[in-house]
Amino acid sequence: MNNATKLGAFVLGLAAVFGGALGAGTIVGPVGATAQTESHGGMNGMEHEASTASGTAVVPGGLQISQDGYTLAPRTTTFKPGNLTDFRFTVNGPDGKPVTGYTPLHGKKLHLIIARRDLSGFQHLHPSEVGGGVWAAAVVLPKPGAYRFFTDIQPKGAEKQLTLGADVVATGDYEPAALPRAEQVAKVDGYEVKLNGTLVPGRSSKLTLSVSKDGRPVTDLQPYLEAYGHLVALRSGDLAYLHVHPDGEPGDGKTKPGPDITFYAEVPSSGAYRLYLDFQHAGKVRTAEFTALAGNATGTPPQQPQQPQDETGGGHGSDGHTH
Repeated sequence: MNNATKLGAFVLGLAAVFGGALGAGTIVGPVGATAQTESHGGMNGMEHEASTASGTAVVPGGLQISQDGYTLAPRTTTFKPGNLTDFRFTVNGPDGKPVTGYTPLHGKKLHLIIARRDLSGFQHLHPSEVGGGVWAAAVVLPKPGAYRFFTDIQPKGAEKQLTLGADVVATGDYEPAALPRAEQVAKVDGYEVKLNGTLVPGRSSKLTLSVSKDGRPVTDLQPYLEAYGHLVALRSGDLAYLHVHPDGEPGDGKTKPGPDITFYAEVPSSGAYRLYLDFQHAGKVRTAEFTALAGNATGTPPQQPQQPQDETGGGHGSDGHTH
């Protein structure tokens, strides 16, 4: 069995596991159908996983390729690790045609978030429109494995912001990396970011991230996408997606440019989450990553399912983050 075939079988196995778990508590219609979902509202991009009055559970953001009649349609689904690829895709509307009109979200019509299924390899990109509702982004997937591609969008005429997700594959032998331990401090490019706060399932949790460099607080963070920081959280196991934004914004007369960036986030369940903080300083965007535990989750999160690999297999290396 060749590498691509082995990885394809592994991805199908993942789909069966995650699909079974999701199906136990939710109803998801066919691609293009209107899903029975309910927006959480506020700053959060993840929706409640609680049951509605009709008994239908609500699906968190990013788990569906299609919602409310809008469908993420990748034109590239297989990548060669380490190679720059012209990734193109459309978001198709209820009429089956590519959407061409969007309401901007934080200064961009569309955001593209990428993470490998083991929560490594995070990227936050902003594709370009190339005409006819087609979007393009130069993407490098650094290691073999299954990756989740998310789009944050609000098509004109849509009632709310949507997060759609689809899997793509970087071919080759793949061994998932263990999720790092939950720690309060992350280091990136000489910066140190400290996380204060605890995720509490089912209610708003205050998280404050403090940025310092060379032991000194950074007090001149630069606005990036209309904020001093952006935070994405992905749930370990199924990559349920949460996109939150900080309390306050540049120029509002009360929000300081660091060192603290405060967020209010709500996670739907106990478990392990990976947090990715984007912040800009000295003209460059950097990403600090944390593992956070919510509810009764304790200790080191379990590894993702594994399969045999050779010495070329992937691990938790450079995240390949690009803007």
